Amino acid sequence: MVFWSAATGVATGLMVAGFDRLTVNVVLERVRNGPLLFVAFAPGLGLLLATLWLRGPGRGVSPATADSYLAAYHGGGELEVRPALHRVIASFATLAFGGAMGLEGPSLYMGATTGAWTQRRFGRFLPGADRNVLMVAGAAAGVAAIFKAPATGAIFALEVPYQDDLARRMLLPALVASAAGYLSFVAVNGTKPLFAISGTPPFSFKDLAGAVLLGVTAGVGARAFAWLLRRAKALNNTVPVAWRVLGATAVLAGLFAIARGLTGRSLTIGPGYEVIGWALSPNRSVPLVLAVLLVRCVATATVVGGGGAGGLFVPLVVAGALLGRVFGGAFGDQTSLFVVIGVAAFLGAGYRVPLAAVMFVAESTGRPGFVVPGLLAAVAAELVMGRSSVTAYQSPPPLDD
Repeated sequence: MVFWSAATGVATGLMVAGFDRLTVNVVLERVRNGPLLFVAFAPGLGLLLATLWLRGPGRGVSPATADSYLAAYHGGGELEVRPALHRVIASFATLAFGGAMGLEGPSLYMGATTGAWTQRRFGRFLPGADRNVLMVAGAAAGVAAIFKAPATGAIFALEVPYQDDLARRMLLPALVASAAGYLSFVAVNGTKPLFAISGTPPFSFKDLAGAVLLGVTAGVGARAFAWLLRRAKALNNTVPVAWRVLGATAVLAGLFAIARGLTGRSLTIGPGYEVIGWALSPNRSVPLVLAVLLVRCVATATVVGGGGAGGLFVPLVVAGALLGRVFGGAFGDQTSLFVVIGVAAFLGAGYRVPLAAVMFVAESTGRPGFVVPGLLAAVAAELVMGRSSVTAYQSPPPLDD
């Protein structure tokens, strides 16, 4: 089991490294540096290409990536190689042309499909193993690789299938695959952390109480964002294709113009890591950051409604960081504390993965001191979130254990 988990992790890490480099470094950077009129309509072009591919060579395959992993985990079909190739191509078109979604969706999906295929092909070497074990290991490796966060990858893959529980008896394979996926990814793309966060968080009662209050606020925001995404997915299934793509293109171009007019930056383009760096500047006003938060959330929902393929993990991270910046600015705190706490709370509530969210902020920032306030905020946000989620494929806790 350790051998096959490691092999799945290495293969996944290398695939994710190639996908990341081709999508971001080769295409997206050129799109961002193009003429403004082209940049404004580039996400719509990506939606068009993704839709044409899925309806043509893909023969009607849906754009779902993480949702497909969750459906397969709960017995809703197998993860096959052919639809996986088409979904990855659609994800490339969506993300490379600036769609406001994350690379972790296709990364998780590539890993899960690799693990599922490996277990079907070499299952005779794993007698008695749970049918999902290498699928979970591959998913963990995909997340660990794209975020350069091995513990986050393992915990997220185990935590996300259920609303309030973990996938059982799969911890060791997930850890092994995450470590292998991380190592193979950073061997190609380097070990630089995702976020340049500095400083040590304080532990005064005021700041810890503020973390709880921010968690409550993030829970409300995550519920609203989840509702918006569910509506977008419903439109994707009901609105005719031509109107869906044209409407999404027009809305995305309008949101791009709003963001450029407000900030002078193309903040609606791409996954949004640069948005967090922009928000960390102390001279951003609270109304301006709040406006960017709303624009980014609507942009992500529009890409989803337009049929784009990608992940929702990073959009939740960006929304949480912006909300934390709004919260900190309103209370006169210009440090990175509330930005990081907002990430833990919004992400943990949106995907119902509080442990993975807290581990993510510790690993991605290189500052484990954020764990305590992050935990307080994540728990508060989870309680406010109720039974809502950005995905409809999570299940209640199993009853047999």
